[in-house]
Amino acid sequence: MKLPRLLALLTAALALTAFSGTTTAATPALPAGWISLFNGRDLTGWKTPIGDNGHWKVLNGVIDYDARSEAPGDKNLWSEKSYRDFTLRLDWRIKETTGLYPIPTVLADGTHKKGPDGKDLVTPTPNADSGIYLRGTSKAQLNIWCWPIGSGEVYGYRMDTKMPPSVRAGVTPKVRADKPVGEWNTFEITLRGERLTVILNGKTVIENAELPGLPATGPLAFQHHGGWKDGKYNPASSLVQFRNVSIKEL
Repeated sequence: MKLPRLLALLTAALALTAFSGTTTAATPALPAGWISLFNGRDLTGWKTPIGDNGHWKVLNGVIDYDARSEAPGDKNLWSEKSYRDFTLRLDWRIKETTGLYPIPTVLADGTHKKGPDGKDLVTPTPNADSGIYLRGTSKAQLNIWCWPIGSGEVYGYRMDTKMPPSVRAGVTPKVRADKPVGEWNTFEITLRGERLTVILNGKTVIENAELPGLPATGPLAFQHHGGWKDGKYNPASSLVQFRNVSIKEL
């Protein structure tokens, strides 16, 4: 074989190998039983709010939201499919905070620390706020925020004074596992019946918590919160991104 032809074949082989490696890295295979809920290109499989006008979008391979949805009604991004029991994995990050928010001190039992006047003790703190709705209800929302208590908290149950103390304490994070604003975090959320476990960045923040009255099935949602008004953001707005979203039904 002539040298020029040999070199051409070798060059083509190397190019093909490099291309194949890039493709594999960009679209890693999921473990058996897992299904991707986001293809990295568009919002197939998700219901964009009617009238949103492009604020929920895909940007550089991730789901991006700027907290400015123009939808007149529900502004959350819902999955088209409903789920019963599952483990959900996803990466999320808060892009930046949106102002100072009066954040209370949350105690281990889920209640707020009070001052001498009986009111919540609050500290103005840089904040942004989003979350993940489970089984179609905002009551079962896992918070993504900058509160010292940490993300993964289930606000609708923790703040429900009609719930037993054990339930309110159970949905209060046992450790703050959030990374600094701007960095990616990883949730692993397991829901079986009315029992919830949340692992954030490898740390169990909620373990086998009870969610009484939770619907048997329902869609997932990424939460809109806060928004833009009078030329500025509400100090609890959802400037967030999501990626690597996958689910395993149990």
